[in-house]
Amino acid sequence: AELIACRKPGLGKTTNQDLLPETPWTHIFYNDFWGTLLTHSGSHKSYRPLCTLSFRLNHAIGGLNPWSYHLVNVLLHAAVTGLFTSFSKILFGDGYWTFMAGLMFASHPIHTEAVAGIVGRADVGASLFFLLSLLCYIKHCSTRGYSATTWGWFLGTGLCAGCSMLWKEQGVTVLAVSAVYDVFVFHRLKMKQILPTIYKRKNLSLFLSISLLTFWGTSLLGARLYWMGNKPPSFSNSDNPAADSDSLLARTLTFFYLPTKNLWLLLCPDTLSFDWSMDAVPLLKTICDWRNLHTVAFYTGLLLLAYYGLKSPSIERECNGKAETNGKQNANGHSCLSDVEYRDSEIKPSFASKVENGIKNDVSQRTQLPSTENIVILSLSLLIIPFVPATNLFFYVGFVIAERVLYIPSMGFCLLITVGARALYVKVQKRFLKTLIFYATATLIVFYGLKTAIRNGDWQNEEMLYRSGIKVNPAKAWGNLGNVLKSQSKISEAETAYRNALYYRSNMADMLYNLGLLLQENSRFAEALHYYKLAIGSRPTLASAYLNTGIILMNQGKTEEARRTFLKCSEIPDENLKDPHAHKSSVTSCLYNLGKLYHEQGHYEEALGVYKEAIQKMPRQFAPQSLYNMMGEAYMRLSKLPEAEHWYMESLRSKTDHIPAHLTYGKLLALTDRKSEAEKFFLKAIELDPTKGNCYMHYGQFLLEEGRLIEAAEMAKKAAELDSLEFDVVFNAAHMLRQASLNEAAEKYYDLAARLRPNYPAALMNLGAILHLNGRLRKAEANYLRALQLKPDDVITQSNLRKLWNIMEKQGLKTSKT
Repeated sequence: AELIACRKPGLGKTTNQDLLPETPWTHIFYNDFWGTLLTHSGSHKSYRPLCTLSFRLNHAIGGLNPWSYHLVNVLLHAAVTGLFTSFSKILFGDGYWTFMAGLMFASHPIHTEAVAGIVGRADVGASLFFLLSLLCYIKHCSTRGYSATTWGWFLGTGLCAGCSMLWKEQGVTVLAVSAVYDVFVFHRLKMKQILPTIYKRKNLSLFLSISLLTFWGTSLLGARLYWMGNKPPSFSNSDNPAADSDSLLARTLTFFYLPTKNLWLLLCPDTLSFDWSMDAVPLLKTICDWRNLHTVAFYTGLLLLAYYGLKSPSIERECNGKAETNGKQNANGHSCLSDVEYRDSEIKPSFASKVENGIKNDVSQRTQLPSTENIVILSLSLLIIPFVPATNLFFYVGFVIAERVLYIPSMGFCLLITVGARALYVKVQKRFLKTLIFYATATLIVFYGLKTAIRNGDWQNEEMLYRSGIKVNPAKAWGNLGNVLKSQSKISEAETAYRNALYYRSNMADMLYNLGLLLQENSRFAEALHYYKLAIGSRPTLASAYLNTGIILMNQGKTEEARRTFLKCSEIPDENLKDPHAHKSSVTSCLYNLGKLYHEQGHYEEALGVYKEAIQKMPRQFAPQSLYNMMGEAYMRLSKLPEAEHWYMESLRSKTDHIPAHLTYGKLLALTDRKSEAEKFFLKAIELDPTKGNCYMHYGQFLLEEGRLIEAAEMAKKAAELDSLEFDVVFNAAHMLRQASLNEAAEKYYDLAARLRPNYPAALMNLGAILHLNGRLRKAEANYLRALQLKPDDVITQSNLRKLWNIMEKQGLKTSKT
């Protein structure tokens, strides 16, 4: 039985079969980010094939060693930081403000999840192509109308935007940001100028570029929607509680508040968490909730910034930290138009003709730096537009807050902070205040860097990560911490962690199941059954809970109840399930165990029917060797030896080191007089696992049938020594020793078997028989009598007891009947 865990950060894709070399690489383009068919009703609809392809390349080079995955993430983050700094240079010039913007982005704590968490690569990779697309478009703008290469740059814009979207969905928003850059930065239009410009056809090239951006963006989104089956994903209540709320007021207030909370995480990332689902952000249910004040303040500030950026330009402007009036100041080799000059100029790109040696050439002048207002509008667009898909505005998303989603919007935030600091620096006159502003900005970057270093410590391992999240999301954090502690064999601490998780959220089916599994593994079967039933009550489609419930019932001898449980599990469909692969694996395992139940009851035809159904339903990642082996066993019992041999061979083909198939196939070979081949398979099984007593037991049985009694006895002793707690091994070893006439050794192991199962009549009867043979008559009588108490109508035990009494009476010994 496998542990069900909440989706983990880090190597969260280790269960994705699309990473494995045996899976055709083309599956990447039909499955979602987690390996589920994109059109399946339970798919997350997160289509990120380029990111998954990068994971597959990682896996091909270094397997599941996390070092290489983290290295790629860090290198990608470094590349994105370099591109962002280059982009900032276009806005701020060569001065230190560009360096500060790049440094702030590189060190911001909100990036920790995206860079340190392996699945965060989707956001980092999307950002890389996002910036490449934006830089291509900037180049397109600067060459438009002057060079034929301009449409090559536009093609690069479109291709990089498509690649960004194929890394993560929000990458497509770069096309909207590019349009903002063209209108408000490159052409420096204000809101009231946009419509007249288009109406009067002053700049057809601008209109054409924006139209093409719109067409390409619409095409990408249309293709994306079609490829995922034209249906939005569905999520559970715990993923996004506000979306599941029946109250329109609660949904509205909460959805308006969440962007405020996200901005606060960018501004003051003092509290970070690997997971913000469930009740990490309580719903805003009334107007009186004080958090509504934060919402009002946020949107007021946003509107004021937008108004500042879109209002008519002021007289005084600045360039990269140097005040400039009437366009006379030169900053870092870049010129700025004054607002008066700007108003008097035509709306045109910042290029002019130059005459050299009497020949007129179109060449670029030095690029004019955008004004503060231009940068504010572009920064706001970078902050807001890529975040729009996460706002629940167009469709519900599967999270409340996700820090990695803020990776691209943080570019806009870093630009806003930098341009704000620069504007203050220019505005104040005193050198002391200028120094104070500069060092305050530098101090903020230092604090961000320190927080990132501390947060990286939390991501050092899963235990530290989950402990750090307890104060934000105690239910999810305690639950995942329980999984980690269990893997460390800290059973008591793991149980406490699971119970803490259930204290905060009592209906978490996964945690109820995991607690049940822990109890089952520690032989607390009654408690385990209780929690499995609670898990099923919380989520009736949880197939793994049915599976383990049936296994416990079967082991308790409640075969009819176990049969009904397995049958009910096998009928659960996989529609709308988050992980249909795991569900199908559990259903297949249920059918396998149901077949074993029929097999043990001697209903071999029914067992075969169930095994065949299991084979039809088993998913691609299911390991079929045990199922094939049991198919062979059923055919063997039905004396259909060719069919049995076929399935034994199938089992060995699917897993060449499958020990049970070596043993069962060895028995078939011995039965069909292929003795030498049979012995090779028995010896191969022992070679595969020399510590497994069951292998020696089967080989010993083969030797016994061949009349090699001394060798058989040695194998029997070896088996019982290795698996001294396994009743079947010990009991069969004792039986072989008895057949080899090694009665003293047989007595030792019959006695051990009886102690392992003190209420098993056959064990007591056989112990009585060997004691009888060895002359320990009173002990023999006691074991016969105990066996008859448990099974009064056993004819063999009754016969043996009568024979024993006859001997005892002849020897003058007192018997219990007298």
